[in-house]
Amino acid sequence: MKRVQSATTTLGLSMSLGDYLECIEMLGRAGKLARVRDIAAALKVKTPSVEKGVAALKSAGLVKQEPYGAVELTEEGKKRATELCARHELLKKFLVRLGVSPETAETDGCKMEHFLSEETLGRVAAFLDGACLAAELEAAAPAEAGPAAGACGDPPEGAAE
Repeated sequence: MKRVQSATTTLGLSMSLGDYLECIEMLGRAGKLARVRDIAAALKVKTPSVEKGVAALKSAGLVKQEPYGAVELTEEGKKRATELCARHELLKKFLVRLGVSPETAETDGCKMEHFLSEETLGRVAAFLDGACLAAELEAAAPAEAGPAAGACGDPPEGAAE
């Protein structure tokens, strides 16, 4: 069995640096500034850990920050953060589809996003696309026992919510 390298993930960042990037992106999407204390609070870590991580992200050219100011993603940082968020959402959706609770899927998806290869993620996406297509076809077919669930668990069109 091949051992997984824990220091660096598939995107070339440690898990914690990836989490910082993702958190900065999510705070931005919510219309909030990504200050060190906000990142620390969101990730439930200590401020010095975030300061060290931000320094590493600055050195890598992924974020910029004026002294005591908000942390902003550079163009490359935004690209990597967006990719991490997409990986996270895909894995969360996959785990929920398997019947994992949304809370556990959130936690486990966050861990998995850092280590899975592009090949594996591609197969997960293809599986979900196929599962969604199968659900759509099933929903479109006349049902003997009432309406079937729509694509990916959505209610079928015209069904009462």
